[in-house]
Amino acid sequence: MNAPVAGLLSEDRQWLSFRIGAQVYAARLADVSEVIRDDELTPVPGSATDLLGVRHLRGHIVPVMDGRRRLGLPEQPAADPHAVRIVMLSHAGQLLGLKVDAVGELLSSEGLDIAPPPPGRACRDDDPVCGVMSWRDGFVALLDARRLYRLDGGDGDVA
Repeated sequence: MNAPVAGLLSEDRQWLSFRIGAQVYAARLADVSEVIRDDELTPVPGSATDLLGVRHLRGHIVPVMDGRRRLGLPEQPAADPHAVRIVMLSHAGQLLGLKVDAVGELLSSEGLDIAPPPPGRACRDDDPVCGVMSWRDGFVALLDARRLYRLDGGDGDVA
């Protein structure tokens, strides 16, 4: 695990969990600006395959990514279409929406061990999973917003 990610995991104790398919993921609560209902998006021709489109949100044009595609999961409909939400993340002054199947609960990593991602995930440089945390009968995959956005290390522009 690289130093910035290790620092991110050790400093942040609060995470917002959400489900995509059968897997539970979580984003740092400090990176979550709000959670909104899934609504109509404007497609962006020629965009990356994981970009569903953009939406207008209080005077801002916000890109919305498909959580399944971004995380390399197989496409399938959400188990409960009424539970689908867009988690609005804010990092380095940029807003990004991530479409998820359902929002879970607030998790605390206080006193829990956080492990690096499973070995097979580390082969992708842009893989946003930065760690895993034991939770209930399984684990939660912790996401790094900088990697989720595909931000480079420098100016904060979305790559």
